[in-house]
Amino acid sequence: MFDNKNTRRLFSVHPTIKSLLLEAQSAKSAREYLQTYLHQYHRTLQQNNTRIQPLEWNVQITALETFQRMISRRSERLAKFSMVATLWKLAHRLEDQLPAELNDGFFAEMIHLFLGIQGQSNIYSQEQSPAFSRLSGRPAAIMRSAQLDDMAAIGRAHLAKYKSGLRPEVINRRQKNKERILTALQGEDEDWSNYSWHLRNVIRTSEVLGRLIDLSPAEKEAIDRARAGKLPFGITPYYASLMDKEPSRQFDHAVRAQVIPPLDYVQAMLANRQDRSCQFDFMLERDTSPIDLITRRYPSIVILKPYNTCSQICVYCQRNWEIDDVLCEKALATKKKILAAIEWIADHPAVEEVLVTGGDPLVIRDAKIDFVLANLANIDHVERIRLGSRTPVVLPQRITDDLINIIARYHVPGKREIVLVTHFEHPYEVTPDAMAAVQKFKRRGISVYNQAVFTMENSRRYELVALRKTLRLIGVDPYYTFNTKGKEETKSYRVPLARLMQEIKEEARLVPGVVRTDEPVYNVPRLGKNYIRAQQHHTLIMILPDGRRLYEFHPWEKKLTLVDTYLDSDVSIWEYLQELKRRGEKIDSYDTIWYYY
Repeated sequence: MFDNKNTRRLFSVHPTIKSLLLEAQSAKSAREYLQTYLHQYHRTLQQNNTRIQPLEWNVQITALETFQRMISRRSERLAKFSMVATLWKLAHRLEDQLPAELNDGFFAEMIHLFLGIQGQSNIYSQEQSPAFSRLSGRPAAIMRSAQLDDMAAIGRAHLAKYKSGLRPEVINRRQKNKERILTALQGEDEDWSNYSWHLRNVIRTSEVLGRLIDLSPAEKEAIDRARAGKLPFGITPYYASLMDKEPSRQFDHAVRAQVIPPLDYVQAMLANRQDRSCQFDFMLERDTSPIDLITRRYPSIVILKPYNTCSQICVYCQRNWEIDDVLCEKALATKKKILAAIEWIADHPAVEEVLVTGGDPLVIRDAKIDFVLANLANIDHVERIRLGSRTPVVLPQRITDDLINIIARYHVPGKREIVLVTHFEHPYEVTPDAMAAVQKFKRRGISVYNQAVFTMENSRRYELVALRKTLRLIGVDPYYTFNTKGKEETKSYRVPLARLMQEIKEEARLVPGVVRTDEPVYNVPRLGKNYIRAQQHHTLIMILPDGRRLYEFHPWEKKLTLVDTYLDSDVSIWEYLQELKRRGEKIDSYDTIWYYY
């Protein structure tokens, strides 16, 4: 919704730009005026930066170059939107010619961009240098140490908000949950340690789940509509025990959101139920599958998918479009198909690593897991078999001694490595049972890594740090943090790319290196992982009228071979901050997010 107050605020930040726009007789001449002015301004900043604090100068230069890129003809052609024309119309008060979707998110982005260009981001104090840098020796070290203590104290204050499943009070609460669930499902105490009992009692309806925990009306409606539309839904009794009985989501927000679909997700999935393979295959796996069950995006690693279901369904799963239902009887590929896929791997000596995933391969019976691993281990050029599984999180009882013995048989140091990659999303999911499952792998020399998805449910200040710290204590190495994929059906989970960049710099950086070993990535459809630590991997080319950023992502093959770039629009930073505010966050503490490009 257009608001003249936004326009006045925007141009009050940078009156020179408004003057140039008013002087221009058309959007075409406005582009020339702006480009000439910005080019001269850039030269001035490069020649003399002594009057501004060096880090603020860096923000200024970056903001200036970002705006120069946005008003280029190339960016406007790729975005199918003209930044210059929109600014020109705003300056000339041609409201009836502005895009209908122009909103507060657009103005918030542009106001912060103009502040950055003016050297007024206010990220840093007005001092030219920190106080400790004006000292030397022990006095400097003492002052610096005090400053670091203050930084750590801020982090600790945030971390205290996030409970892990290892806290005594949480363990006690879940013991009561367990007893309540066993009673409701007519189970005995010994059943809880039997993974088969959990699989037989997977919760598939709101009626059953509502007997175990209190559901909000929205949660119940979403589950009922999903089941009526035959969307996959299921929760293990163990994972249900991680949910708090009351529906406030104060502590268990990430647990509930992982498996209870929001209404907008259900509506989007049902609307495209008949064409899921095209609508929801965001990663375009259909274009990277040279043979059934195989996906290949990189030279030396392939994905093998022998089983396309799980013990429960995660709402924002990358492959939700492939899954018919929880523990679907036809989910396991035929022996013939599995052997054909493995034979294909054998015929491609460049493949050194195989990621066995799905679906969740550790839900398969022991004998079938043994069959898959044995055949892969017979291929001399396969140096590593990676198991992708959320089982330690949702059903740790499945990690039996028999299963570990099978897996460990193929872990041969110096010849072949077995690796487990799991998917903890929040410290509230980390429990003594999960730790015991992880330690079974660790005691056999098998490394355990974690891939987290950065969503609305774990993206508050220091929330991901809390996860990393807890994981390290149970023996899990943080491996990847994925920015939420740009799938429309999971829009309510998405977090701006700038927030992940902010988290890396301002939160993860404050903890020891072995705690922050994960790499933040954006998964580019068809191409694979894009590392987002630096702008050589992605480029912000436009702010769209509704406040979304448009990025041009560069392929991992950049500078190796010719591959197309990929355009994707992000979620609005302004809308994200409003949702954080609704959840009780003080959004002023996120202000630097606007300056991560």
